[in-house]
Amino acid sequence: MVVSAKQIAEVLGGVVEGDPLVEVNSVASIEDGKEQALSFLSNPKYNQFLYNTKSSVIIINKDLELEKEVPNTLIRVEDAYMAFAQLLKFIADLVEPKVGIEQPVYMSDTAQYGEHVYLGAFSYIGKNVKIGDNVQIYPHTYIGDDVTIGDDSIVYAGVKIYHKTQIGKDCTIHAGAVIGADGFGFAPTNDQDYNKVPQIGNVIIEDYVEIGANTTIDRATFGSTVIKKGTKLDNLIQIAHNVVLGENNVIAAQTGIAGSTKVGDNCMIGGQVAIAGHIEIGNEVKIAAKSGVPSSISDGEIHMGPVAFERREFQRSYILFKKLPSLFKNQRNIEKQLKNLFDQ
Repeated sequence: MVVSAKQIAEVLGGVVEGDPLVEVNSVASIEDGKEQALSFLSNPKYNQFLYNTKSSVIIINKDLELEKEVPNTLIRVEDAYMAFAQLLKFIADLVEPKVGIEQPVYMSDTAQYGEHVYLGAFSYIGKNVKIGDNVQIYPHTYIGDDVTIGDDSIVYAGVKIYHKTQIGKDCTIHAGAVIGADGFGFAPTNDQDYNKVPQIGNVIIEDYVEIGANTTIDRATFGSTVIKKGTKLDNLIQIAHNVVLGENNVIAAQTGIAGSTKVGDNCMIGGQVAIAGHIEIGNEVKIAAKSGVPSSISDGEIHMGPVAFERREFQRSYILFKKLPSLFKNQRNIEKQLKNLFDQ
């Protein structure tokens, strides 16, 4: 696909500085730019690359002040990062979606599907499954009995969706994800053994949710594990039984949330965060990567640390932690001076 700077600016509502007729046919990071490529700059740490990149067109923030002349064509927008994301979606939408049923596919006689559906080869569609319009299900996918999938959702290759799972519209589930496997429920016995607790609930995924590759979401012991509208999960995340994730959360890779924990709306959780079970995380909470969260967090707080606690307390404590060697040395010197004093 070849587009001009003028056409890109029209899509983004931006202003062109330079040649509006220059064309691009690919995208590239600003540091790895090449001729006829489109790049963007939003993070100030990459400003240096603006002056030597080979990309033909660069999207920048409206308020960015140039340190020197730039020979490339610029497109100024309110938010370069958001504009670039908007443009990528525009390009992706130009690709014709897959439609049709490939063979072989197993589909139960009681399954239902809407218009313009794609079912990839070797998919399994169980009893009483309901698939909406424009849904794409890629090869080697398992859809268990009584599953519902809303309009315009995409289920990529190798996904496993267990029985009674409910998936809303405009959801994206990436390859290898497992939705609705048994929760980790075992009761200890007097024989120092464990009896499995039956997991008879389900998983409910609301509209506009994205689930990363190889992420797992366990079914509830009873009731539902719930992922609410607009939440985005990265790859390799574990969501345990009866967890409730609120709306519009973003959670990075390798995070694990233990059973029955409730997370509010608009939270940001970094990678490799471990969250204990049966606690509540408030709205608009931020948790830094590699944090351990043993107890509930109130609205709006920012936590970090191996055993996470309030950010400012952690930062003050860490300053003292770094000073421990010198504090210890000073203490030993004081002890020696006191000993010498008393020995006299």
